[in-house]
Formats: sequence, structure tokens, C-alpha cells
Amino acid sequence: MRTIFALCLLTAPAFAEDAPAPPVAEDDGFSLMEEGARLLLRGLMSEMEPALDEMGKALDSVGPALEEFGTEIGPRLRQLVAMIDDFGNYDAPIMLPNGDILIRRNAPLVPKRLCSGPPARRQHRTLTPQAAFRLRSFLSAQISHGGAGV
Repeated sequence: MRTIFALCLLTAPAFAEDAPAPPVAEDDGFSLMEEGARLLLRGLMSEMEPALDEMGKALDSVGPALEEFGTEIGPRLRQLVAMIDDFGNYDAPIMLPNGDILIRRNAPLVPKRLCSGPPARRQHRTLTPQAAFRLRSFLSAQISHGGAGV
């Protein structure tokens, strides 16, 4: 009996020692976060894939129409930009009650002369933008009131 007790005492320290714990890496938390993010993104991609495919097909079908629109509007847009010259020369747009949109020029426009000689005699009179606006307002008022006062 004493031998068994002695054997137990000798082997007790061996059983008392726990197995060495594996070293805890500080990156385990980040790797779990990365794995969670990957799973989330995979789920989103699998849900969004049909919608993205449909959108790609729609863009493929609209592509030629957009190209045609660009070829039609491109030259006109260049003409408009050439006429405007500098956006700083214009006030903010104003919408009138009848739906017309006015964009007034705040810097006077210097007329360009085509030739260096004396100006040719004109058969018609050119209106300034303000005069054209007043004339249009007057005429629209006359039309809406049935021509009274003309």
C-alpha cells in the first residue's frame, strides 16, 4: 500500500500539470472579423448578382441610343458653349410665372463687326435682350387680354 501511495505522490505532479495552452495570437480577432466581412460580402454579391446582370443588359441595349444622342447633341452643345463665352457674365436663371426661363447677361455684350468698313445700312432694327423681353411680355399680355388697348 505504501508503494502505491508513493507511486501516486510521484506521478501527481505529472497529472497536475495542464497541457501547455497554445499561444493566443492577437490577430485571431481580426481574422474572425475578416472572415465575417468576407461572408457578408459574398452574401451581398450573391443577392445583387441578378440585379447587376439585368442592369448590364439594360445598359447594353441603351448604349447605341446614348451614342446617337451624343452625336446629335454634341455639336449643338458646342455652339451653346461658344455663344455663352463665360458663365460669369450671366445672372442666375429666373423662372417667370408663365414658365419662361430668363438668363440675363450682367456684362454688356460688345457687338462684333464682320468687316472693318463703315456699317452697312440695316433694313431692320436689332433688339436688345431687355427690349425683346419687354416686347414679348407686352404681346403676351395683349393676347391674353384679347388685344384690348392696342
